Amino acid sequence: SPFWILTIPSEEMARGLMKRTVCAKSVFELWGHGRSAGELYASLRNYPMAKMLPYLQSDSTYKVHIHTFNKTLTQAQKIQKIDALEFLPFKGKVNLKKPQHVFWLLEDYGMDPNNVPEDPFHLYFGRWIADGQRELIESYSVKKRHFIGNTSMDACLSFIMANHGRVKPNDVVYDPFVGTGGLLISSAHFGAYVCGTDIDYNTIHGLGKASRKNQKWRGPDENIRANLRQYGLEKYYLDALVSDSSRPIWRKGMLFDVIITDPPYGIREATRRTGSQKETLKTAERSTENHIFVSSNYHLSDIFFDLLKFAAEYLVMGGRLVYWLPVYRPEYTEEMVPRHPCLKLISNCEQMLSSHTSRRLITMEKVKEFKDQDPNCHWLDGQYTPYRGHNSFREKYFSGVTKRIAKEEKDNQK
Repeated sequence: SPFWILTIPSEEMARGLMKRTVCAKSVFELWGHGRSAGELYASLRNYPMAKMLPYLQSDSTYKVHIHTFNKTLTQAQKIQKIDALEFLPFKGKVNLKKPQHVFWLLEDYGMDPNNVPEDPFHLYFGRWIADGQRELIESYSVKKRHFIGNTSMDACLSFIMANHGRVKPNDVVYDPFVGTGGLLISSAHFGAYVCGTDIDYNTIHGLGKASRKNQKWRGPDENIRANLRQYGLEKYYLDALVSDSSRPIWRKGMLFDVIITDPPYGIREATRRTGSQKETLKTAERSTENHIFVSSNYHLSDIFFDLLKFAAEYLVMGGRLVYWLPVYRPEYTEEMVPRHPCLKLISNCEQMLSSHTSRRLITMEKVKEFKDQDPNCHWLDGQYTPYRGHNSFREKYFSGVTKRIAKEEKDNQK
Protein backbone atom coordinates (compact mmCIF):
# COMPACT_ATOMS: atom_id res chain seq x y z
CA SER A 1 0.00 0.00 0.00
CA PRO A 2 1.22 3.53 -0.70
CA PHE A 3 -0.31 4.68 2.61
CA TRP A 4 1.42 4.20 5.94
CA ILE A 5 0.10 4.91 9.44
CA LEU A 6 2.97 6.23 11.56
CA THR A 7 3.29 7.30 15.17
CA ILE A 8 5.27 10.57 15.28
CA PRO A 9 5.80 12.36 18.62
CA SER A 10 4.98 15.85 17.38
CA GLU A 11 3.81 17.88 14.40
CA GLU A 12 7.12 19.73 14.47
CA MET A 13 8.99 16.48 14.05
CA ALA A 14 6.71 15.48 11.17
CA ARG A 15 7.46 18.77 9.41
CA GLY A 16 11.18 18.24 9.95
CA LEU A 17 10.93 14.79 8.42
CA MET A 18 9.13 16.09 5.35
CA LYS A 19 11.76 18.81 4.83
CA ARG A 20 14.24 16.03 4.03
CA THR A 21 12.46 13.06 2.52
CA VAL A 22 12.16 12.54 -1.24
CA CYS A 23 10.32 9.23 -0.79
CA ALA A 24 7.19 10.45 1.01
CA LYS A 25 4.68 12.67 -0.75
CA SER A 26 2.73 14.16 2.18
CA VAL A 27 2.05 13.66 5.87
CA PHE A 28 -1.35 14.11 7.55
CA GLU A 29 -2.77 14.12 11.04
CA LEU A 30 -5.03 11.06 10.89
CA TRP A 31 -8.54 11.72 12.19
CA GLY A 32 -10.17 8.50 11.05
CA HIS A 33 -9.80 5.44 8.82
CA GLY A 34 -11.62 2.25 7.89
CA ARG A 35 -12.16 -0.46 5.30
CA SER A 36 -15.48 1.05 4.24
CA ALA A 37 -17.20 4.44 4.27
CA GLY A 38 -19.23 3.34 7.30
CA GLU A 39 -16.11 2.38 9.25
CA LEU A 40 -14.45 5.68 8.32
CA TYR A 41 -17.43 7.75 9.50
CA ALA A 42 -17.62 5.78 12.77
CA SER A 43 -13.89 6.33 13.30
CA LEU A 44 -14.30 10.08 12.71
CA ARG A 45 -17.17 10.30 15.20
CA ASN A 46 -14.90 8.70 17.82
CA TYR A 47 -12.05 11.14 17.23
CA PRO A 48 -11.69 13.55 20.19
CA MET A 49 -13.63 16.73 19.50
CA ALA A 50 -11.07 18.77 21.43
CA LYS A 51 -8.45 17.91 18.80
CA MET A 52 -10.77 18.86 15.92
CA LEU A 53 -12.13 22.21 17.12
CA PRO A 54 -8.96 24.35 16.74
CA TYR A 55 -9.16 23.76 12.97
CA LEU A 56 -12.94 24.13 12.57
CA GLN A 57 -13.48 27.62 14.01
CA SER A 58 -15.87 30.08 12.35
CA ASP A 59 -13.07 32.59 11.66
CA SER A 60 -10.99 30.04 9.72
CA THR A 61 -11.04 28.87 6.09
CA TYR A 62 -10.73 25.30 4.89
CA LYS A 63 -10.76 22.97 1.90
CA VAL A 64 -11.45 19.24 1.50
CA HIS A 65 -9.34 17.44 -1.10
CA ILE A 66 -10.18 13.97 -2.48
CA HIS A 67 -7.27 11.72 -3.50
CA THR A 68 -7.75 8.24 -4.95
CA PHE A 69 -4.95 5.76 -5.63
CA ASN A 70 -5.39 3.52 -8.70
CA LYS A 71 -8.76 4.99 -9.66
CA THR A 72 -10.09 8.24 -11.17
CA LEU A 73 -13.34 9.76 -9.88
CA THR A 74 -15.60 12.24 -11.63
CA GLN A 75 -16.14 15.67 -10.11
CA ALA A 76 -19.70 14.69 -9.20
CA GLN A 77 -18.46 11.63 -7.30
CA LYS A 78 -15.93 13.77 -5.41
CA ILE A 79 -18.60 16.29 -4.40
CA GLN A 80 -20.81 13.44 -3.22
CA LYS A 81 -18.04 12.12 -0.97
CA ILE A 82 -17.39 15.60 0.43
CA ASP A 83 -21.10 16.11 1.16
CA ALA A 84 -21.13 12.83 3.09
CA LEU A 85 -18.75 14.43 5.62
CA GLU A 86 -21.30 17.08 6.61
CA PHE A 87 -21.62 15.55 10.09
CA LEU A 88 -18.19 17.02 10.91
CA PRO A 89 -18.63 20.38 12.71
CA PHE A 90 -17.04 22.64 10.06
CA LYS A 91 -17.89 26.25 11.04
CA GLY A 92 -15.41 28.14 8.84
CA LYS A 93 -15.72 29.24 5.23
CA VAL A 94 -14.64 27.23 2.21
CA ASN A 95 -11.64 28.71 0.39
CA LEU A 96 -10.38 26.64 -2.54
CA LYS A 97 -7.38 28.85 -3.38
CA LYS A 98 -5.68 29.77 -0.09
CA PRO A 99 -7.30 27.90 2.79
CA GLN A 100 -5.84 27.99 6.29
CA HIS A 101 -6.53 24.31 6.79
CA VAL A 102 -6.64 21.53 4.18
CA PHE A 103 -8.32 18.19 4.85
CA TRP A 104 -7.75 15.12 2.69
CA LEU A 105 -9.92 12.09 2.04
CA LEU A 106 -7.59 9.33 0.81
CA GLU A 107 -8.90 6.17 -0.85
CA ASP A 108 -6.79 3.11 -1.66
CA TYR A 109 -8.03 0.96 -4.57
CA GLY A 110 -5.11 -1.48 -4.52
CA MET A 111 -2.04 -1.90 -6.71
CA ASP A 112 -3.50 -3.75 -9.72
CA PRO A 113 -4.53 -1.32 -12.49
CA ASN A 114 -6.16 -4.21 -14.40
CA ASN A 115 -8.42 -5.20 -11.54
CA VAL A 116 -9.75 -2.04 -9.90
CA PRO A 117 -12.47 -2.73 -7.30
CA GLU A 118 -15.72 -0.81 -7.14
CA ASP A 119 -15.12 0.23 -3.52
CA PRO A 120 -11.77 1.13 -1.93
CA PHE A 121 -9.87 -1.29 0.28
CA HIS A 122 -9.00 1.46 2.78
CA LEU A 123 -10.18 5.03 3.44
CA TYR A 124 -8.36 7.69 5.45
CA PHE A 125 -9.32 11.21 6.51
CA GLY A 126 -6.99 13.73 8.09
CA ARG A 127 -5.53 17.21 8.25
CA TRP A 128 -2.66 18.00 5.90
CA ILE A 129 0.56 18.92 7.71
CA ALA A 130 3.35 19.11 5.10
CA ASP A 131 4.57 17.85 1.73
CA GLY A 132 7.81 15.98 1.13
CA GLN A 133 10.61 17.04 -1.21
CA ARG A 134 9.52 15.07 -4.28
CA GLU A 135 10.04 18.13 -6.48
CA LEU A 136 13.80 17.84 -5.91
CA ILE A 137 13.84 14.74 -8.12
CA GLU A 138 12.73 16.81 -11.08
CA SER A 139 14.62 20.03 -10.33
CA TYR A 140 17.91 18.12 -9.89
CA SER A 141 17.24 15.65 -12.72
CA VAL A 142 20.35 14.31 -14.45
CA LYS A 143 18.64 15.01 -17.79
CA LYS A 144 18.93 18.75 -17.14
CA ARG A 145 22.41 18.65 -15.59
CA HIS A 146 25.25 20.49 -17.26
CA PHE A 147 27.99 17.90 -16.66
CA ILE A 148 27.15 14.18 -16.66
CA GLY A 149 28.91 10.85 -17.09
CA ASN A 150 27.96 7.33 -18.08
CA THR A 151 26.94 6.44 -14.53
CA SER A 152 25.84 9.74 -12.96
CA MET A 153 23.73 8.93 -9.92
CA ASP A 154 19.96 9.39 -10.17
CA ALA A 155 18.81 12.49 -8.27
CA CYS A 156 16.33 10.59 -6.09
CA LEU A 157 18.97 8.06 -5.00
CA SER A 158 21.47 10.84 -4.35
CA PHE A 159 19.11 12.51 -1.88
CA ILE A 160 18.29 9.18 -0.25
CA MET A 161 22.02 8.60 0.28
CA ALA A 162 22.45 12.10 1.76
CA ASN A 163 19.59 11.38 4.17
CA HIS A 164 21.10 8.03 5.16
CA GLY A 165 24.32 9.92 5.89
CA ARG A 166 22.38 12.46 8.00
CA VAL A 167 24.06 15.28 6.09
CA LYS A 168 23.49 18.63 7.82
CA PRO A 169 24.65 22.24 7.35
CA ASN A 170 28.42 22.82 7.72
CA ASP A 171 29.30 19.12 7.49
CA VAL A 172 32.28 18.18 5.33
CA VAL A 173 31.19 15.44 2.91
CA TYR A 174 33.69 13.42 0.87
CA ASP A 175 33.27 11.09 -2.13
CA PRO A 176 36.39 8.99 -2.95
CA PHE A 177 34.91 7.93 -6.32
CA VAL A 178 33.44 11.31 -7.15
CA GLY A 179 33.05 10.95 -10.95
CA THR A 180 30.91 13.86 -12.16
CA GLY A 181 29.94 14.82 -8.61
CA GLY A 182 26.30 13.78 -8.53
CA LEU A 183 26.48 12.76 -4.86
CA LEU A 184 28.10 16.06 -3.91
CA ILE A 185 25.13 18.02 -5.25
CA SER A 186 22.56 16.44 -2.90
CA SER A 187 24.84 16.99 0.10
CA ALA A 188 25.49 20.61 -0.87
CA HIS A 189 21.73 21.16 -1.16
CA PHE A 190 21.50 20.41 2.57
CA GLY A 191 24.24 22.93 3.38
CA ALA A 192 27.31 20.67 3.58
CA TYR A 193 30.74 21.52 2.19
CA VAL A 194 31.70 18.92 -0.41
CA CYS A 195 34.85 17.50 -1.95
CA GLY A 196 35.98 14.34 -3.70
CA THR A 197 38.67 12.45 -5.53
CA ASP A 198 38.75 10.27 -8.62
CA ILE A 199 41.47 8.44 -10.48
CA ASP A 200 40.15 9.55 -13.87
CA TYR A 201 42.04 12.71 -14.84
CA ASN A 202 39.70 13.49 -17.75
CA THR A 203 36.57 13.29 -15.60
CA ILE A 204 37.93 15.56 -12.87
CA HIS A 205 39.04 18.16 -15.43
CA GLY A 206 36.00 17.80 -17.72
CA LEU A 207 38.00 16.56 -20.71
CA GLY A 208 37.50 13.85 -23.31
CA LYS A 209 34.41 12.36 -24.90
CA ALA A 210 30.98 13.49 -23.77
CA SER A 211 28.38 11.10 -22.35
CA ARG A 212 25.43 13.12 -23.61
CA LYS A 213 23.72 12.03 -26.81
CA ASN A 214 24.59 13.99 -29.97
CA GLN A 215 27.64 15.56 -28.30
CA LYS A 216 31.09 14.28 -29.22
CA TRP A 217 33.41 16.13 -26.83
CA ARG A 218 32.94 17.80 -23.46
CA GLY A 219 32.82 21.59 -23.48
CA PRO A 220 35.38 23.83 -21.72
CA ASP A 221 32.98 24.56 -18.84
CA GLU A 222 31.80 20.99 -18.16
CA ASN A 223 33.05 20.11 -14.69
CA ILE A 224 31.88 19.45 -11.13
CA ARG A 225 32.11 23.12 -10.13
CA ALA A 226 29.84 24.07 -13.04
CA ASN A 227 27.23 21.56 -11.82
CA LEU A 228 27.16 23.10 -8.36
CA ARG A 229 27.06 26.57 -9.89
CA GLN A 230 24.04 25.48 -11.96
CA TYR A 231 22.07 24.89 -8.75
CA GLY A 232 23.41 27.92 -6.85
CA LEU A 233 25.57 25.72 -4.61
CA GLU A 234 29.07 26.72 -5.71
CA LYS A 235 29.89 28.25 -2.31
CA TYR A 236 29.78 24.74 -0.80
CA TYR A 237 32.33 23.31 -3.24
CA LEU A 238 35.78 22.71 -1.71
CA ASP A 239 37.59 20.87 -4.52
CA ALA A 240 37.97 17.66 -6.50
CA LEU A 241 41.36 15.99 -6.78
CA VAL A 242 42.88 13.44 -9.15
CA SER A 243 43.81 10.66 -6.75
CA ASP A 244 43.90 6.91 -6.29
CA SER A 245 41.55 5.91 -3.45
CA SER A 246 43.78 2.94 -2.61
CA ARG A 247 46.73 5.25 -1.78
CA PRO A 248 46.96 7.47 1.33
CA ILE A 249 46.96 11.18 0.49
CA TRP A 250 45.39 12.75 3.59
CA ARG A 251 47.10 13.77 6.81
CA LYS A 252 46.42 11.67 9.88
CA GLY A 253 43.41 12.64 11.93
CA MET A 254 39.65 12.66 11.48
CA LEU A 255 38.61 14.91 8.62
CA PHE A 256 35.15 14.09 7.27
CA ASP A 257 31.69 14.14 8.81
CA VAL A 258 30.18 11.92 6.08
CA ILE A 259 31.57 9.74 3.30
CA ILE A 260 29.06 9.04 0.51
CA THR A 261 30.11 7.13 -2.58
CA ASP A 262 29.22 4.73 -5.36
CA PRO A 263 32.26 2.50 -6.02
CA PRO A 264 32.82 1.53 -9.68
CA TYR A 265 31.68 -1.82 -11.08
CA GLY A 266 30.33 -3.22 -14.36
CA ILE A 267 31.57 -2.30 -17.83
CA ARG A 268 30.75 1.42 -17.78
CA GLU A 269 33.03 2.18 -14.83
CA ALA A 270 36.61 0.85 -14.89
CA THR A 271 38.02 -0.37 -11.56
CA ARG A 272 41.63 0.80 -11.76
CA ARG A 273 44.36 1.94 -9.41
CA THR A 274 47.96 3.05 -9.63
CA GLY A 275 50.40 0.17 -9.92
CA SER A 276 54.05 -0.31 -9.05
CA GLN A 277 56.72 1.74 -10.77
CA LYS A 278 57.50 -1.23 -13.00
CA GLU A 279 53.82 -1.61 -13.99
CA THR A 280 53.46 2.12 -14.52
CA LEU A 281 56.47 2.34 -16.82
CA LYS A 282 55.27 -0.66 -18.77
CA THR A 283 51.77 0.62 -19.53
CA ALA A 284 51.94 4.37 -18.90
CA GLU A 285 50.12 6.69 -21.27
CA ARG A 286 50.68 10.43 -21.32
CA SER A 287 48.21 13.19 -22.05
CA THR A 288 49.06 16.58 -23.55
CA GLU A 289 49.81 17.74 -19.98
CA ASN A 290 52.23 14.82 -19.32
CA HIS A 291 49.78 13.16 -16.99
CA ILE A 292 50.57 9.49 -16.26
CA PHE A 293 47.45 7.31 -16.24
CA VAL A 294 46.88 4.25 -14.06
CA SER A 295 48.08 0.81 -14.89
CA SER A 296 46.69 -2.04 -12.79
CA ASN A 297 43.36 -3.69 -11.96
CA TYR A 298 41.59 -2.94 -8.70
CA HIS A 299 39.61 -5.94 -7.45
CA LEU A 300 36.13 -5.14 -6.19
CA SER A 301 36.80 -6.88 -2.86
CA ASP A 302 39.87 -4.67 -2.35
CA ILE A 303 37.82 -1.55 -3.14
CA PHE A 304 35.46 -2.26 -0.25
CA PHE A 305 38.30 -3.25 2.09
CA ASP A 306 40.10 0.04 1.40
CA LEU A 307 36.85 2.04 1.62
CA LEU A 308 35.94 0.73 5.07
CA LYS A 309 39.48 1.15 6.35
CA PHE A 310 39.57 4.72 5.06
CA ALA A 311 36.18 5.52 6.64
CA ALA A 312 37.27 4.04 9.97
CA GLU A 313 40.40 6.21 9.96
CA TYR A 314 39.12 9.50 8.54
CA LEU A 315 35.51 9.82 9.72
CA VAL A 316 34.72 11.83 12.84
CA MET A 317 33.24 9.84 15.70
CA GLY A 318 29.57 9.28 14.88
CA GLY A 319 30.19 10.08 11.21
CA ARG A 320 28.59 7.90 8.57
CA LEU A 321 29.71 5.93 5.54
CA VAL A 322 27.07 5.36 2.83
CA TYR A 323 27.87 3.29 -0.26
CA TRP A 324 26.43 0.86 -2.82
CA LEU A 325 27.37 -2.83 -2.72
CA PRO A 326 26.62 -4.87 -5.91
CA VAL A 327 25.43 -8.44 -5.26
CA TYR A 328 24.41 -11.57 -7.14
CA ARG A 329 21.09 -12.34 -5.48
CA PRO A 330 21.05 -16.19 -5.65
CA GLU A 331 24.38 -16.35 -3.78
CA TYR A 332 24.04 -13.30 -1.53
CA THR A 333 24.13 -13.68 2.24
CA GLU A 334 24.44 -11.11 5.01
CA GLU A 335 28.02 -12.16 5.73
CA MET A 336 29.04 -10.86 2.30
CA VAL A 337 28.63 -7.31 3.60
CA PRO A 338 32.13 -6.01 4.50
CA ARG A 339 32.64 -5.24 8.19
CA HIS A 340 35.09 -3.25 10.29
CA PRO A 341 35.44 -3.10 14.10
CA CYS A 342 35.20 0.70 14.11
CA LEU A 343 32.01 0.80 12.00
CA LYS A 344 28.52 -0.26 13.05
CA LEU A 345 26.08 -1.40 10.36
CA ILE A 346 23.03 0.89 10.50
CA SER A 347 20.99 -0.21 7.48
CA ASN A 348 21.14 -2.50 4.46
CA CYS A 349 18.59 -1.69 1.71
CA GLU A 350 18.19 -3.44 -1.64
CA GLN A 351 17.62 -1.90 -5.06
CA MET A 352 16.74 -4.47 -7.71
CA LEU A 353 18.71 -4.22 -10.96
CA SER A 354 17.49 -7.44 -12.57
CA SER A 355 16.07 -10.81 -11.54
CA HIS A 356 19.54 -11.99 -10.51
CA THR A 357 21.50 -8.86 -9.66
CA SER A 358 20.90 -5.97 -7.29
CA ARG A 359 22.83 -3.46 -5.29
CA ARG A 360 22.49 -2.80 -1.60
CA LEU A 361 22.71 0.62 0.01
CA ILE A 362 24.95 0.11 3.03
CA THR A 363 25.00 2.68 5.84
CA MET A 364 27.61 2.42 8.60
CA GLU A 365 28.45 4.66 11.56
CA LYS A 366 31.82 5.12 13.24
CA VAL A 367 31.57 3.96 16.85
CA LYS A 368 35.22 3.29 17.85
CA GLU A 369 38.55 5.04 17.48
CA PHE A 370 40.67 3.72 14.62
CA LYS A 371 43.77 1.63 15.39
CA ASP A 372 45.89 0.50 12.49
CA GLN A 373 45.89 -3.30 12.12
CA ASP A 374 47.40 -5.77 9.71
CA PRO A 375 46.49 -4.35 6.26
CA ASN A 376 45.90 -7.87 4.92
CA CYS A 377 43.22 -8.73 7.48
CA HIS A 378 39.57 -7.81 7.82
CA TRP A 379 37.15 -7.83 10.74
CA LEU A 380 34.44 -10.48 10.55
CA ASP A 381 32.36 -12.21 13.21
CA GLY A 382 34.32 -10.72 16.10
CA GLN A 383 37.84 -11.44 14.85
CA TYR A 384 40.30 -10.45 12.17
CA THR A 385 40.35 -12.88 9.25
CA PRO A 386 42.23 -12.94 5.91
CA TYR A 387 40.42 -10.78 3.40
CA ARG A 388 42.68 -9.98 0.48
CA GLY A 389 44.27 -12.40 -1.96
CA HIS A 390 42.98 -14.50 -4.82
CA ASN A 391 41.98 -17.33 -2.49
CA SER A 392 39.60 -15.14 -0.55
CA PHE A 393 36.03 -16.33 -0.99
CA ARG A 394 34.88 -12.70 -0.98
CA GLU A 395 37.21 -11.78 -3.82
CA LYS A 396 35.90 -14.70 -5.85
CA TYR A 397 32.33 -13.70 -5.03
CA PHE A 398 32.72 -10.03 -5.95
CA SER A 399 34.70 -10.95 -9.06
CA GLY A 400 31.74 -13.09 -10.12
CA VAL A 401 29.32 -10.25 -9.34
CA THR A 402 31.30 -7.87 -11.56
CA LYS A 403 31.34 -10.34 -14.45
CA ARG A 404 27.58 -11.02 -14.17
CA ILE A 405 26.70 -7.32 -14.06
CA ALA A 406 29.01 -6.66 -17.03
CA LYS A 407 27.37 -9.49 -19.01
CA GLU A 408 23.86 -8.15 -18.28
CA GLU A 409 24.92 -4.64 -19.31
CA LYS A 410 26.29 -5.98 -22.59
CA ASP A 411 23.10 -7.95 -23.21
CA ASN A 412 21.01 -4.83 -22.52
CA GLN A 413 23.10 -2.81 -24.97
CA LYS A 414 22.49 -5.42 -27.66
